[in-house]
Amino acid sequence: MSADRFGFTPKELRKLRGLKDPHGIQRFLDEMPYHLEDTAWSPRKVLSENTSHCLEGAIFAAAALRVNGYPPLLLDFEADHDTDHVIAIFRQNGCWGAVAKSNYTGCRWREPVYRTLRELALSYFNIYFNMRRERTLRRYSLPVNLKRFDRQNWMTTDKPVWFIVYYLFDIKHYPLLTKAQEKQLHRVDERVFQGECLGKAHKA
Repeated sequence: MSADRFGFTPKELRKLRGLKDPHGIQRFLDEMPYHLEDTAWSPRKVLSENTSHCLEGAIFAAAALRVNGYPPLLLDFEADHDTDHVIAIFRQNGCWGAVAKSNYTGCRWREPVYRTLRELALSYFNIYFNMRRERTLRRYSLPVNLKRFDRQNWMTTDKPVWFIVYYLFDIKHYPLLTKAQEKQLHRVDERVFQGECLGKAHKA
């Protein structure tokens, strides 16, 4: 891997560096269509296809953050009776923020104002729900530095990067709620449900 290009072509690198900062990366992800296929594309593939889902968007964001001077960090969320979610995280002025792709309105960008990763994870709790309108977020992971996968060319490979997913399955996760709190949760109301589903992509 080239120390200055991370394996990207000059054209790809110009595109990624043109995003400039975490918010620029988020805007790029927001403009990119969401797809619903069961894939695990590398950042290069996402760049060429100009579409992604949650996992691919987070991995892409981690690569774009790295190109722009940040560590390529992911945070994994585990949910009960729902799909998990992955976000790319960054730190500014001692606080955590996030870049993310989601099919739901509120599971995306977070300003870097959270003192701990637990605070950051909890900011997603109220709007993280399933189609039965149950609030489902339960656990968050240790941060994962994707540099550990450099030998597998995670940023530029033409092959699926399922190895990142398998790693996320195995790492330590921390509970966000007690069992007593879980039993007392209420379902989201109609306004929250409709607001979070605004612009949602559906399978044909």
